[in-house]
Amino acid sequence: MTREELYQNILRKKSFLCVGLDTDISKIPQHLQNGEDPIFTFNKEIIDATADFCIAYKPNLAFYESNGLKGLQALYKTIDYLHTNYPDQFIIADAKRGDIGNTSKMYAESFFGEMNVDSVTVAPYMGQDSVTPFLGHDGKWVILLALTSNKGADDFQYIKDPEGTPLYQNVLRKSLEWGGNADNMMYVVGATRAEMLSDIRRTVPDSFLLVPGIGAQGGSLADVCKYGMNSKCGLIVNSSRAIIYADSTENFASVARAKAAEVQKEMSAYLK
Repeated sequence: MTREELYQNILRKKSFLCVGLDTDISKIPQHLQNGEDPIFTFNKEIIDATADFCIAYKPNLAFYESNGLKGLQALYKTIDYLHTNYPDQFIIADAKRGDIGNTSKMYAESFFGEMNVDSVTVAPYMGQDSVTPFLGHDGKWVILLALTSNKGADDFQYIKDPEGTPLYQNVLRKSLEWGGNADNMMYVVGATRAEMLSDIRRTVPDSFLLVPGIGAQGGSLADVCKYGMNSKCGLIVNSSRAIIYADSTENFASVARAKAAEVQKEMSAYLK
């Protein structure tokens, strides 16, 4: 998916919502537990209920890999279901990969070839040769970890160099030398650190930012839009638990739909 196609989807749906498919089998409603494929069944109902109000889905691979072969089969079925029924949805594999060059090349083939997702989250710690193999695929995106919202982010991401520049800013600046640009690279920036988005925008003014952390993690959509939105929106804001686990009864899908609609309505106002 190109940058312009993604932007047009945002305008058409008046939304920049990404629904995180962090499908924990222990949290799936009880009435689905005894089915043949409870993970895929849950995902399918969530997708059908929320697709009108979002522009992206983000399965987190840990929740599928932890269930072995059955979990991975459910993931592939979910991706195939999106391609077949909702081809305008931007699919993010939240995998946080990043390894030496030949290994990253295989990861890229796995996600962009075999799995056929639009994007994958990538950790930049190992540097250029661990990231560039993901950049050579037309219409596919790297989403580079820049400034995360977890407590441990303070351990490294704010360390300053002798010139006083924090590490996350050096990651942004250096990544622009690797062939990444606003058409093939996005950045993860946690919503709970929304005030930092202004500094990030000075370095990557045109890039899309994937922003997790609204909803259950307490991030403010208003602050994210205030500090992070650019002239072409430039935001994909993820919500997972606050939508997909809003209800655990047989009405879970309709409740998820209502929650997604609430977020979309708020986003629509900011897009104006």
